[in-house]
Amino acid sequence: MSARSPEATPSTDAEVGVGVEVELRKAGRTKIRYPARLLSDDGTRVTVRAPWAGAGVRDFGFVRFEPGDTFVEHYWRDRWYAVKEVYAADGTLKGWYCDVTRPAVRGGGVLTVEDLDLDLWCAADGSAVLRLDEDEFAASGITEADPAAAAAAVRALSDLERLAEQGLLPRSSAAPSA
Repeated sequence: MSARSPEATPSTDAEVGVGVEVELRKAGRTKIRYPARLLSDDGTRVTVRAPWAGAGVRDFGFVRFEPGDTFVEHYWRDRWYAVKEVYAADGTLKGWYCDVTRPAVRGGGVLTVEDLDLDLWCAADGSAVLRLDEDEFAASGITEADPAAAAAAVRALSDLERLAEQGLLPRSSAAPSA
């Protein structure tokens, strides 16, 4: 069970649209930190919108993340994953990129999550649901170092796969428009 973060209260209308920093940590270090806009925070789920924060294009073979893409990102304080809706510059949904993470913590204008290596991709048309980075997870040493977290991560990936296959991944009404 995760501890409630200092800002684990529902957002007010005045907070919606404020800037937050999303910090993705991996193995105790900051992997990436980028600006986002708060869309909602109900005390359990935090949703933000952010532009593609990578440098240039990242081609995974099954999807390309590129300048102009927008991500609507859903983080939970009580779940071991984050779900990111990925939109092209023209507003077309590309699909969902899901990270297995420890539960999110929001405090001091920063939303922090720790990446546990496992990922899942679901194409917008449902044609592909891909489990990713299982080799990285196996090599990370988490199974030995933190067996409870490793088990939670494996369960989270299975939960995400089931949600994707059933068409139940979140779809925001705050999607960007062309």
